[in-house]
Amino acid sequence: MQKKIYITDYNAICNLGNNIDRIFENAAKGDTDFLTLDNKLIKGKEFYFGKINAELPIIEEENFNLRCNRLLLYLINSMQKSISGLFSKYSTDRIAVVTATTNSGIDEYEQTHNPKHFGIGNPAVFIKNHLGLNNFYECISTACSSGIKTFSTAQKLLNKDICDAVIVAGVDSLAKLPVYGFHSLEVLSDKKSNPFSKNRNGINIGEAAAMFIIEKQGCGICIKGTGETSDAYHAATPDPKGFEAANAIKNALKYANLSPDAIDYINLHGTGTIANDLMEANAIYNIFGGCTEASSTKPLTGHCLGAAAALETALCCHVIKNQTVLPHIYDGEYDFSLPQINLVTKAVKKDINNVLCTSFGFGGTNAAIILGRGND
Repeated sequence: MQKKIYITDYNAICNLGNNIDRIFENAAKGDTDFLTLDNKLIKGKEFYFGKINAELPIIEEENFNLRCNRLLLYLINSMQKSISGLFSKYSTDRIAVVTATTNSGIDEYEQTHNPKHFGIGNPAVFIKNHLGLNNFYECISTACSSGIKTFSTAQKLLNKDICDAVIVAGVDSLAKLPVYGFHSLEVLSDKKSNPFSKNRNGINIGEAAAMFIIEKQGCGICIKGTGETSDAYHAATPDPKGFEAANAIKNALKYANLSPDAIDYINLHGTGTIANDLMEANAIYNIFGGCTEASSTKPLTGHCLGAAAALETALCCHVIKNQTVLPHIYDGEYDFSLPQINLVTKAVKKDINNVLCTSFGFGGTNAAIILGRGND
């Protein structure tokens, strides 16, 4: 039998704020003013981005001097008390590291030509080395599903007794490569993201980092289940029926031994593209009908790529902690060619036991995580 594991501490940084409390506060307000209109990333064209405004610590080691790693170091410093607590309980041989990213240091590499900078595993190596750890470490890069897949890997490591604790993180900084890529696919929006609206026309890109301490026992948020699937529909377009996306959610429910009506809130992938919203609406309706309250927080943060699901998981932890559902911010003109899911348009206080977070990426990679109140 798979055991439940616990998030005993977590923090995040994104355009909405420099810690998870501030991020959640601004998300609950539904404040999209933290998105920045920029004409420099793509010269001569204006698009909205979620940019972090914070003074980040310097990294002296040349091979790790990346914005992604500086964001991670910012979070390590903010969680120093909890990390020190890990070292008081476990040896450095019993603490693993699992990270998620899509960019690593690809922007820095253009200037430095240091091959270490574009290594996708660089953030994981940085955390391991910085903290002096001697256990398993890896970086997952499965497009936008990466952030949830880190938790699935952490579950396996803990259940197989490879370690006693895992430091999980998702991080991505704004980089020209993905920005130009999404622009070439014609899904980058010059307006604020508008998921599930009949007027939606694409995504806003953001940057973020989120970090979690995960243990076999604790008094934090319980990771009740994860689900992963893959399909081979298309490299960059999801299956419109959302069959395997729905199966990822069903797998998470099965792992958690929960029925769909036990989920009190869904944090949607909700990118605001024509294809993704069609797929996701079908997947969600297939399982939950039009009942369960749901929202996407990407209209507030932008799509943070490899960090997206990690940031949204941190927000879901705070949904449980604060017993407050986050609002779905859009123009209110639902696309009725989609199955009608229950978008909640303002922050609502309610009794919340279990939340679902979904994440879907290029290449048909699908992931879902269910979080709940700890020590149930």
